Amino acid sequence: MQANVEPTESDGAPGGFTFLRHPPTNNRHPRFPAIDADPGRRLARFFSVKAFYPYFVYLKPVAATFALALFFGLLFGVSSGFGIPFMTQKVFPMIFDEGADELSILMLVGVASLIPLAFAVRGISGFLNTYLINVCGIRVLEAIRADIFARYQALPLGFFQKRSSGDLVSRCLADTNAVQMTITNVANDLIKQPLTLFGAVAYLTYASLQSREVFFLLVCMAIVPICIVPIRIFGKKMLKRSRQAQKELGGMTGFVSESLRSAREIRAFNLEERQQERFREQIQRLLKFQLKLVKYKKGLPPVVEVVASFGLAIAFLYAYRVGLSLGVFLPLFIALYMCYDPIKKLGMMQNQLQKGRGALDRLDEIMREPVTIRDPENPRDIGRLTGEITFAGVSFAYDQVPVLREINVHLPRNQVYALVGPSGAGKSTFANLIPRFFDPTEGSVKIDGIDTRDMRLKELRSNIAVVSQDPVLFDDTIFNNILLGRPEASRDEVLRAAENAYAREFIETFDRGFDTDVQESGTRLSGGQKQRIALARAFLKDAPILILDEATSALDSESEEKIKDALRRLVAGRTVLMIAHRFSTLSLVNRILFFDAGRITAEGPHEELYETCAPYRSLYVRQMG
Repeated sequence: MQANVEPTESDGAPGGFTFLRHPPTNNRHPRFPAIDADPGRRLARFFSVKAFYPYFVYLKPVAATFALALFFGLLFGVSSGFGIPFMTQKVFPMIFDEGADELSILMLVGVASLIPLAFAVRGISGFLNTYLINVCGIRVLEAIRADIFARYQALPLGFFQKRSSGDLVSRCLADTNAVQMTITNVANDLIKQPLTLFGAVAYLTYASLQSREVFFLLVCMAIVPICIVPIRIFGKKMLKRSRQAQKELGGMTGFVSESLRSAREIRAFNLEERQQERFREQIQRLLKFQLKLVKYKKGLPPVVEVVASFGLAIAFLYAYRVGLSLGVFLPLFIALYMCYDPIKKLGMMQNQLQKGRGALDRLDEIMREPVTIRDPENPRDIGRLTGEITFAGVSFAYDQVPVLREINVHLPRNQVYALVGPSGAGKSTFANLIPRFFDPTEGSVKIDGIDTRDMRLKELRSNIAVVSQDPVLFDDTIFNNILLGRPEASRDEVLRAAENAYAREFIETFDRGFDTDVQESGTRLSGGQKQRIALARAFLKDAPILILDEATSALDSESEEKIKDALRRLVAGRTVLMIAHRFSTLSLVNRILFFDAGRITAEGPHEELYETCAPYRSLYVRQMG
């Protein structure tokens, strides 16, 4: 995996958005803040915010709402740290000092009303701050998930072959939620809590200027650096446990997804109890890490409070020693408490950051994965291709394991080619190089004399129709699943394509006909029905190049013969590559390419290969008897 990815518009999200936690110094992404120029860099580094900086770009679309939330956070901080102690200093003496009995009832009520007024300002500003921050958070979550999903659509197929679908789902849903909460909450607390602290310190400073005896209370703030020690210790524990918990959650999501897809096999092999036991084991492992997270998250505040209480106790003893009155000491005590409370909140924020870092690392792994299959800088306009395919010195390897070796073959258009050979010989990889699902490690694949890497992906793939052995139908109607072949097609064209694939007859037996919902993965349909709908999609696309991964394997004999008749009409004027697992389909083929250990060791018509190629003849005899 590469450490950095060049930011381009094809990197995933629209507008060229890409995530770079450590972008090149000479090519910093324009939407990322210049971290080194930030005056708050030291504070951010201490609280591990730097890693989140690329994600703060998501706050830009909600900048006005976020600014308003920060304003109410500022108001909350000032009213808490400075306003309440100041109000206490001015209000309490008016009531409890000498001369208070001379106050009228109206004046007394007015003075007393200042107390709920101060707390009302604090409460309303705190509510609006929290509400608006959550509004921003929901928007941020939506944007992060959209970009992660867009990244999934841009990554090459090889990326998905190395990861479980459940883990990727967990990253898109659970991890993005954790990062979103960290961004909004931390961005808010980095303003609100320091302002509360500075407000309280400002009041203590103001009071110390009024009386030299108060100055010693500022010395009690020396206990603050000691509070940093448990914050750092707990933070490291949180980061480690968070990563473990996120990993376990991804594994559990994958297990559940796999079990739901394999419901028939689980029942057929009586695996229900086994699956339940394995799921309980995964729950226990996840629960263990989650409890540790709770322990560190909830354990830090009381630790900080106990440490801070020593400072408050020292202040209490000092006030008694110098003979400060309650009216003088109480607002000072409140201000001192307001100093320590933000420290506790900042410690909790550190825990939130470490928990978010575990999710952030998993998202970064996705966003830093290089997009190797992308449009060229100067693409060639190709229009509709004729289908002449050339492999020139093509080799390909999965993770350094060779799959294809020095393939040189020319496939003239308007012919049907069968790719035959033992499992693992490279047939599917050969076919996958044509629509650029992968790029060759060496050599080039050309269509009509143009290297496929010089074509726009969308234009290239619009010229190729693919029907897999296990076709995928989306959770939509039958009509819309066929329409995917050519979205601008008319209803009559869709019906005609279904008829050509011998699918219309069974489709119209459903109550809603073509408007029948196939449900997730086409669970309402049999294997043969799904395959005929996939064939209808290919008929509708009307592409000059057709790749069939044994597209008739799930059909009964009668339907297979009908499909063969349809294919005979369809291949006219097209180049067809058929990955043949069954030799019964070779009646459609003009030329056979025999693969063995990643090489094309023989090619020609069936009769010729049967006589001249012993491995082909052996494979044919074993299957056909």
